[in-house]
Amino acid sequence: MVHEISSEQITVQIQHSGIELSSIQSKKTGMEYMWQSDPEVWGSSAPVLFPIIGALKNNSYLLDGETYSMPKHGIVRGNPNHEVIEALPHQITLNLEASDETLQQFPFRFSFITRFSVKGHTLTVSHRVENTGNQTLPFTLGAHPAFRCPLHNGDSYSDYALLFEHAETLDRHLIDIPTGLISDSKERVLSNESRLPLTHDLFDRDALVFKNTKSKRVTLSHITRGKQLSIQFPSFPHLGIWAKPNGDFICIEPWFGTADPVDHNGEFIQKDGMQFLAPGGNFEASYSISVHE
Repeated sequence: MVHEISSEQITVQIQHSGIELSSIQSKKTGMEYMWQSDPEVWGSSAPVLFPIIGALKNNSYLLDGETYSMPKHGIVRGNPNHEVIEALPHQITLNLEASDETLQQFPFRFSFITRFSVKGHTLTVSHRVENTGNQTLPFTLGAHPAFRCPLHNGDSYSDYALLFEHAETLDRHLIDIPTGLISDSKERVLSNESRLPLTHDLFDRDALVFKNTKSKRVTLSHITRGKQLSIQFPSFPHLGIWAKPNGDFICIEPWFGTADPVDHNGEFIQKDGMQFLAPGGNFEASYSISVHE
C-alpha cells in the first residue's frame, strides 16, 4: 500500500510498510527527487531508524542481564503493522504500537507516531515517541532519506556538492568494515568549510559520520544549476552522509546516536545518543525537506 499527499507544488508518496518515504515529485516539472530503490544497488529509499541507528555489536545487546537481538536500524524499517490514525489530502499520520513481535526484540511498550505533512515546496516529517509502559523507555532515532543524484539527464555525480548551513570543521568517525561499527579512528573532512564536493569514492569506506554539527540545514547543490533541495533538522545532533559507491543517490541522515563503537560493552542504555523517556512521557523530533525549483 502507498499513501499519497500533496500541496499545490509537490506530490509525496509513503510506503505503508516501514512508513518509508518513497517519492517527492514536482508538479511543475515532473522532477522526482527521491531515490527509486533499485534492489541491485540499494533497495530502500528512506528507512526510519528506531530504536537503534546502524548496527549492534555482534547483532545483539544487553539489557538487565538479558541478551536481545535486533536487525540493523531497528524495528520500524519494513514493519507492515502501522495504523493510519489521520488521513488528509496534505497530511497523513500513522502509528506503530508495541506488539508481541516487537517485544521479543525490544522489551518496551511504546507508541511510535509519525506525521507526514506538505506545504508549498516543503515536506515535514514529525516523529512522536510515547512511553505507554511502566518503565523508562530508552531509544535512539534517525532518518535515512536517499535523494537522486544526479537529478538531471546529462549530469554527473561530481557536478554536485553538499552545502552546510555554517562553515564547519568536521572529522568523520570512521566505520569498521565489514562490521559496520564505529571505529576509534577519525579523519578530517572539512576545515572551516561549508562545501563538500560529491564523488563516488567518498563512500569507499562507508558513511561519513559527523557528531554535533553546527549546521542544521544541508543543501544539495549543482555546480551551475544551484540549489536543488535542502533538508533541515533543527533538533538532531548528529549527521550521516552515505551512498553506495556505485549508487546514483545521496543520503542525508539526521540522527540521535550512531551505530555501536567497536569496543562497546553491549549495554543498551550506554549506547551513544540514547534518549530516556519516563512512563507516560513523550518525545518529539522533526525534519523537513524542501525542493528548489
